[in-house]
Amino acid sequence: MADVKTLIAEGKTALGIEFGSTRIKAVLTDLEHNPLASGSHTWENRLDNGIWTYTLDDIWSGVQDCYADLTKDVEKQYGEKLVKVGAMGFSAMMHGYMAFNKEGELLVPFRTWRNTITGEAAEKLTKELNFNIPQRWSIAHLYQAILNGEDHVPSIDFFTTLAGYIHWQMTGEKVLGVGDASGMFPIDSKTCDYNQDMLDKFDSLIADKNFAWKIRDILPKSLPAGASAGTLTAEGAKKLDPTGTLQAGIPVCPPEGDAGTGMAATNSVGKRTGNISAGTSVFSMVVLEEDLKNVHPELDLVTTPSGEAVAMVHCNNCTSDLNAWVGLFREFAKLTGNEIDDNTLYGTLYRNAMTGDADCGGLLAYNYFSGESITGFDEGRPLFVRRPDDKFNLANFMRTHLYTSLGALKAGNDILLKEEGVKVDYFYGQGGFFKTKGVGDRVMAAALNTPIKLMETAGEGGPWGQAILAAYMLQKEDGESLESYLANKVFKSGKVETAEPVAEDVKGFDDFMKDYMAGLAVERAAVDSLK
Repeated sequence: MADVKTLIAEGKTALGIEFGSTRIKAVLTDLEHNPLASGSHTWENRLDNGIWTYTLDDIWSGVQDCYADLTKDVEKQYGEKLVKVGAMGFSAMMHGYMAFNKEGELLVPFRTWRNTITGEAAEKLTKELNFNIPQRWSIAHLYQAILNGEDHVPSIDFFTTLAGYIHWQMTGEKVLGVGDASGMFPIDSKTCDYNQDMLDKFDSLIADKNFAWKIRDILPKSLPAGASAGTLTAEGAKKLDPTGTLQAGIPVCPPEGDAGTGMAATNSVGKRTGNISAGTSVFSMVVLEEDLKNVHPELDLVTTPSGEAVAMVHCNNCTSDLNAWVGLFREFAKLTGNEIDDNTLYGTLYRNAMTGDADCGGLLAYNYFSGESITGFDEGRPLFVRRPDDKFNLANFMRTHLYTSLGALKAGNDILLKEEGVKVDYFYGQGGFFKTKGVGDRVMAAALNTPIKLMETAGEGGPWGQAILAAYMLQKEDGESLESYLANKVFKSGKVETAEPVAEDVKGFDDFMKDYMAGLAVERAAVDSLK
């Protein structure tokens, strides 16, 4: 305890703060990457005039509350005020659109990754660049605004992601980690910078608009992991900690997206490694050995925090519908006079699910709270359907909702692993889906027919990954790659549990997917009929 107090007092620590879709979380570590304290703030996006958004007040009140919660934890555990840290970094949900004028004013409300309003732009850009541009990418949002003739576009001086915005406000630097930048505009992995040919093509595409800006002028500068990205200014320190306790001058690493921090937190930045983050949304990433043979709208090409090419399967929906059904059972238990804690409730239902039929007995569900681009949906309707003679029981019912949480993910990965023949040795898993051991990991292994590894530290998630990236910037030796740093200094020891694919489960999931793909017509009818 005395040693930790000294580390905190002397600022021999690293701080990562990540803006997730439902929670802002901060993790403070020592410089050997051991978590010391944490803080969090719960928030929700809102639908405003058809746009999924968070307001600037949501952002700043949220991060201030999260940081205050962290400082309380530090004081409670160690009796020490948090005055300085050795290095820090900010990360957030990737993609989306935050556009500003020369005065630094937000021109339109923040458009998050969750919006599916850029279909025309994404399709045209994919064709023009011969590179898949998903709807949630920042460049798709910008081009859609241009196609829509939106008034704010000529006034744009800078546009960025949420992490890039926070970093700019904290340091004054308009930069972005290359992993997050790769969700704004395609990256050339050889240069860790935006693809110049594609920048030129985009400028040609909008030349007739005669804007005062070129696309590179308004993008943040792309930086690889380990680069210096500025220091915390006095104004930034005050924005984060209104009490004035936190000192300015702290080195700040490049801001990253949640995909990049997930890779760092799971030691998944080397070729043939993969990671999966499964919670409200779900995405998988595989570091590629070579370029894909074809352009697939289901597959995003992004990068690691060091700029290595990564194939990403991103799905908007994962556990929301699953959680809603569990909530129904919680409500029933309460009506019977039984208060059940979440660990018992989820654990009981999930473990029972694994006693069900491997193919879920023919039951089918869709977890589409919102659109799902992997399967071609701009909107979603949560749906459960069965045939009269299907095996309808609780185990199969819950197994169905576990499977369908990964349905779109499996559809995308079947293209990557089966059609493209990409090799991956294992996936590291993190997120709430894996909380009940022997269930989430087993189901995921069945879905992808690949071993799933879970780390003890994976529960710390993205903010821990961002703290690692901050420490890497501070401590890396000359020529030391991020892959080497993670392998030798972060993950050299530590408990890892591996779930190997079970042949019966793999076949059962494949059989379930036949109904899942055929039944998309039912989901389409639900969307069309239930406005």
